[in-house]
Amino acid sequence: MTTGAQTPYPVRPRRSRLRVVLPLAVAAWLVLEIWLLTMVAGASNGLVVFLVLVAGMVLGSVVIKRAGRRAFKNLTETLQQQQSGVAAPGSRPNSEGNGLMMLGGLLLIIPGLVSDALGLLLLVPPVQKVVSRYAERTFERKLREAAAHGSLGDAFQQARMHRPDGKVVQGEVIRDEEPGRAPGDTPQGPPPPLTR
Repeated sequence: MTTGAQTPYPVRPRRSRLRVVLPLAVAAWLVLEIWLLTMVAGASNGLVVFLVLVAGMVLGSVVIKRAGRRAFKNLTETLQQQQSGVAAPGSRPNSEGNGLMMLGGLLLIIPGLVSDALGLLLLVPPVQKVVSRYAERTFERKLREAAAHGSLGDAFQQARMHRPDGKVVQGEVIRDEEPGRAPGDTPQGPPPPLTR
């Protein structure tokens, strides 16, 4: 039933900058990787490119395995110290950078020369410290901004209230139950057909 009133079309929310830039950046990165691999293959031969890619995969696997073992060792040492009641030291010299080492290993495993260069760069300890400090500052700033805008529950409430097509349809659920059968009992016969 129509009332004659025009229903306004919902205004589409503006896409975030990340949702616009990220696909373009990934596409540009893939094109750059393929172009660099063809340039290296043209300067030498296909076997050299294949060996470079295999070496990156092997080195990346070794780096990820080593960082994972180091992180597991630090975790078990911390748990043992807590169980024995010994106060854990503030920070171990090898405890930082496991995540960045794993990320570097993952970048080495991904085929391509740019990703290999970034992966090797993340394995250098001074670079790890700079990236770690930057990531920590960014994370703390985002937490402060989120705390200034309200709690996480408020964010979910606002997201639910501001849906563009958030119309509410009033209704009621009617269950077709047979007399003499308790609610929740399943019928013994075959289910009714879906079509009439």
